[in-house]
Amino acid sequence: MISQPEATIFLADQRGRSEVDWFRSFHTFNFGEYRVEHRQPFGALQVFNDDTLASQKSLSLQVEENMDVILLPLVGAIEYEDSLGEAGILEAGQVQILNAPEGFTYKITNPYSDELINFLQIWVKNQSDTFVPHSNNFTFDFRTKNQLNPLFATQAQGWIGRYDGRVQDTYPLLDEAHGVFVFVIEGAFEVQNRLLHPRDGLALSQISEVEFEALSNNAIILIIELPM
Repeated sequence: MISQPEATIFLADQRGRSEVDWFRSFHTFNFGEYRVEHRQPFGALQVFNDDTLASQKSLSLQVEENMDVILLPLVGAIEYEDSLGEAGILEAGQVQILNAPEGFTYKITNPYSDELINFLQIWVKNQSDTFVPHSNNFTFDFRTKNQLNPLFATQAQGWIGRYDGRVQDTYPLLDEAHGVFVFVIEGAFEVQNRLLHPRDGLALSQISEVEFEALSNNAIILIIELPM
């Protein structure tokens, strides 16, 4: 049997929520006007927002310190542009990594005329002495199921995988001094003996590996290893 690490569960229905008629954002951690005890950032992971944006609407944000901003479309595509002059379209199956300096701004637009889009915004504090502002995007796919696929590598390491029901897997940490944040995008998983449903999160520390099992078909899991 595996040991129980230090863990905090972030249930989907207990996240912070910001909403207007054209935009809705769920905050795993404190963000904007949402400030609640015990919702402080987890290590270098500062922001983990699950956002839905209406057609033809735009959202602008600014970072106040050096950050690695990860944009991950889940439903539909997003149009983006930033203060470094980068712009483009990011579709589901792609991820954008913005190495954003203090004061960096970016805008996300829903390019569709009549469809909602859903995407994750993930901010990881970048404390590198050799920080250089730039951006990259990568494409991933789930043609090979039941394994973790590399998603991004910055100050943190991101992995994503689609699994069949009852398939088990293990993620070994690259550095046991790091923490791990697990987020279920679709389906259900048991992670370190804890049941997680769609959009639930789990923060783990003092652990050398993460064991998990998919409890439904086409279940999608996101795993982020990061400095504490």
